Amino acid sequence: MTNRRTFLAGLLAASTTPKLTWADAGSPSYLAAAKLHDGTFSLFGLSNEGQDIFQIPLPARGHAAAVHPIRPEAVAFARRPGRFALVINCATGQLIQKLDAPSERHFYGHGAFINNGEILCTSENNIETGKGVVGLWARSENYRRIGEFYSGGIGPHELKTMPDDQTIVIANGGIRTHPDSGREKLNLETMCPNLSIINFNGSIIENLELDKELRHNSIRHLDVSTDGKVAFGMQWEGDETEIVPLLGVMNDSREIELLSAPIEYQVALKSYIGSVAISARNIGITAPRGGKVHIYSNFSKFQKSVSRSDISGISANQTGFLTTDGNGRISQLYRDVLKPIRATQRLWDNHLVKVNTKSP
Repeated sequence: MTNRRTFLAGLLAASTTPKLTWADAGSPSYLAAAKLHDGTFSLFGLSNEGQDIFQIPLPARGHAAAVHPIRPEAVAFARRPGRFALVINCATGQLIQKLDAPSERHFYGHGAFINNGEILCTSENNIETGKGVVGLWARSENYRRIGEFYSGGIGPHELKTMPDDQTIVIANGGIRTHPDSGREKLNLETMCPNLSIINFNGSIIENLELDKELRHNSIRHLDVSTDGKVAFGMQWEGDETEIVPLLGVMNDSREIELLSAPIEYQVALKSYIGSVAISARNIGITAPRGGKVHIYSNFSKFQKSVSRSDISGISANQTGFLTTDGNGRISQLYRDVLKPIRATQRLWDNHLVKVNTKSP
């Protein structure tokens, strides 16, 4: 493992090695942020089997990361409502750039690259109006901010690149927040979550809303299949006694279908989905509050439920799904068994980000 213990705080190393690829960073399969036993934070590159490939210290708690499709660059986002993101060269450990949210904006913890990695898109909040914003940053200009557009809703959270590489899909959670109020939810009575598909010039292609009776179901996290299907997870903000679907899919007709487990399994999710991942055949969702993983086959049928305390990170691999949890474990989900493959003294954060690469 390459352990880069000295974080080069403040050093803005412009991309002087443009030919580097993820192979130069050890070819990690995943990125994940964690809190260490000494109270510090790091971003880890992990192999397909969950072993450390690199460790890069972070100045504060990380949430998720945006992965460049070619170069070994990751954008580590602070937990919402964060005002900064760090662009890191994962081959050298150097800080390429620190992205500061503009005045009256803050990040929501997620981002995605489009246009062959030339443009970084970030989910943001317009603090004054409460509307969601997608910020645009040009990699070739040392990640200069070049514009923004409306996210299609309020409270955009996770966003992913669609297979055409020119379009993004955004989970607009519908919840308004303000930095002065911390993480307090300010508009639960009027919230209206949606799933928006937007091209790189800001044109909204689709804006898909839930039925009115489910408007308290905040759409938060999602994943995209190689053929453009979208699976998204929700967090219920309504009556705690109601048991509602917490997984949705956007089908080939760009319509929303909601999926649910039998009631005895659905109630165990405790109304909260933490992460979503799509494999070749299945959808995996995690419920950290309930300590559950649910698997759905063929984008439609509930298949199984497995238990693991504080489990949240999930991503597909060749044999099923790899997971991380807040107790430091990395586990492999294969068929009906969630097998711990590694124990660490780390508190893994919410997401296990897949490193999907392509040739230069």
